[in-house]
Amino acid sequence: MPASIGNTETQFFRYDGAAGPFALRCGESLAQFDLAYETYGEMSPARDNVILLFHALTASQHAAGHTAEVPGLAVEWDKECQAGWWDSFVGPGKALDTDRFCVVCVNYLGGCYGSTGPASTDPATGEPYGAAFPRIAICDIVDSQVKLLDHLGVEKLHATVGSSLGGMMALSLATRYPERVGTVVQIASGVGTSALQRIHNLEQIGAIEADGNFRGGDYYDGGHPERGLALARMIGHKTFISLRTLNRRASDTVRDGMEEDDSWYQLQKPIESYMLHQGRKFVRRFDANTYLRIMDAWQSFDVLADAGLGSYAELFARCRHQRYLIFTIDSDVCFYPDQQERLAAALAEGGIAPMRITVHSEKGHDSFLLEPELYTPHLHYTLDGAAG
Repeated sequence: MPASIGNTETQFFRYDGAAGPFALRCGESLAQFDLAYETYGEMSPARDNVILLFHALTASQHAAGHTAEVPGLAVEWDKECQAGWWDSFVGPGKALDTDRFCVVCVNYLGGCYGSTGPASTDPATGEPYGAAFPRIAICDIVDSQVKLLDHLGVEKLHATVGSSLGGMMALSLATRYPERVGTVVQIASGVGTSALQRIHNLEQIGAIEADGNFRGGDYYDGGHPERGLALARMIGHKTFISLRTLNRRASDTVRDGMEEDDSWYQLQKPIESYMLHQGRKFVRRFDANTYLRIMDAWQSFDVLADAGLGSYAELFARCRHQRYLIFTIDSDVCFYPDQQERLAAALAEGGIAPMRITVHSEKGHDSFLLEPELYTPHLHYTLDGAAG
């Protein structure tokens, strides 16, 4: 079995505004910002072996190995955070082979794991940004990471890889900076936000804003909206794994009672206790304002508008030099298989024929985190083949 990378460390890049404020799609700007990132493997002398990896909704820059701590966070860097979220995919001989490639993973602008976000200190006031932190779009997140690539001296990526919401980031990068990307890997993602996703996301936004502790987003000097954030997590979590897996995990997990002392409703089944546990443990390691910014970015994603173009034919015609690998998970109820169908049809309008793989799994959307053996051969074929 391929070895783990071992101990790793988060690094920081600061955009200092020397070239001017960083303009955001919402019309506001940031005078400066920090991005937390990690790298795995060595860059080649020509810096042409770099893979930019976009994380999913609530993951971090820490994709592989073991990072014991990240200084200065407003949230808890717990054991779940310390283990790389894609450790079974990134490393020597693994799907993203660090013997050949240098993998870069960055915490999103607006995040809470070291990148500048709502919980960060506003240099103008000396207090957390809170509600004053601007809206962030997917194209803003991508543009901020392009600033990091410029800093690292990377003119063209060997590949960009993204799963779930990260797949939308990868697509935004590939279509808005086509000359800077060679290969695009999209795992369990899509070309836009589906109607069902939009409803689920709205429910999560409403759950957080309805919490009495939310206070419009300015809660850092008091109680945080933990109930609302926990409920949002439960709403989202049910789309990440299949019902069969959900039931099995609930029945296999022993809880110390299922009482809810401050609730009229008393929990009756292990699956209820399991979901409540998922919500409660999440609030220690994530920030509600960051959750809202990412939900908003997801809701507003429009790959055509972001590129300033009116059709997929125009958008993807300029990407014909790129190789595309698309993964579908047949049991996925977060990014249903028809969303990859839409992506493939959009690519076809631009004259691109992607390689498409359907993963047969009982684990649902989370398969891309849990079953490297189902993805690694195809990733090797695409990434190593492009290198060769």
